[in-house]
Amino acid sequence: MNQYEILRKVSRTFALSVEQLPQILRDAITVSYLLLRVSDCLEDREEMEVERKAQLLRLWTRVLSRETPPESLIDRISDLDHTDPEVYVAQHADEIIEQLYELPSEIQEAVILRVIETSLGMARWQEHGPFVENEEALDDYMHQVAGRVGYLLTDIFAWYSPIIHERRAQLMPLAREYGLALQTVNVIRGMRKDYERGWVFVPRTFYEQVGLTRDGLFDPANIDRALKVVDMLADKAERHLRYGTGYITAFPRRYHRIRLACMWPLFFAVKTLAVSRSNVNVLLAEAKMSRDQVKRIIRDTKLLGWSNHWLGWYYKYLARPLFGSNVLSAAT
Repeated sequence: MNQYEILRKVSRTFALSVEQLPQILRDAITVSYLLLRVSDCLEDREEMEVERKAQLLRLWTRVLSRETPPESLIDRISDLDHTDPEVYVAQHADEIIEQLYELPSEIQEAVILRVIETSLGMARWQEHGPFVENEEALDDYMHQVAGRVGYLLTDIFAWYSPIIHERRAQLMPLAREYGLALQTVNVIRGMRKDYERGWVFVPRTFYEQVGLTRDGLFDPANIDRALKVVDMLADKAERHLRYGTGYITAFPRRYHRIRLACMWPLFFAVKTLAVSRSNVNVLLAEAKMSRDQVKRIIRDTKLLGWSNHWLGWYYKYLARPLFGSNVLSAAT
């Protein structure tokens, strides 16, 4: 199975974006994403104790630093279910690292640095525990798992293009906001599933504002107050998302394929947020956009995404709230 086939198995949506890119960028970002999925696997496994997760994440950073061979990690996760695509990636980390070494040295250095930083941040948060005190703490967590990914993408794009390299200082803070935006939407989408595995990424200060506890946030008897918390998170996501179009329009219009690769995650997040606002499915199950909506965004942006003016309009169009309060319709 080649790297692109693996990518499609772990994230078909992200694969859509990556496959738009010029070949060298496609290779670099695919390898980067798969290396980050190794980190995700070590962080997310419900069957593993916290201490083991943190140890494995730090071992992974030593593998990336070439202090220890990949087999030292692979041997220690041989008990995990290899039929899970994410586990498959982790158990084939040696092959992905070999693909990393085929990339230009400048890209290798950037990828290794950012994946190590992200993995160490994940280890620290595993040891911190499954609660978030306030918005500042949430931003710290999200920066570790997403903001640094925005930095990595910008590193790779800046290597590829002298014009983007010249704008790197402008792009980096936007890249962080872009990463925080996508991760805030992920927090909203995954609220119920995270709670069921013992994690609540909603800041304590958010739900305490409406008189709820950590567990009370997910009690059906508290839907009205809990939806106010969802809206607080949605407002936060919106504050970060607004920077996304600035990030994309900083790329010259002739880099349409790069812009598309950045547009699609942004606009998927904008639409998902619109679906999530005032939607009780966020608390009871999951709210997500439909496949038809995904296809429509891809079609529209391919045709008109070269226009910066249109991007601003389209953002507002997708961001329109779809539901009123206490909507119980099934997530599409």
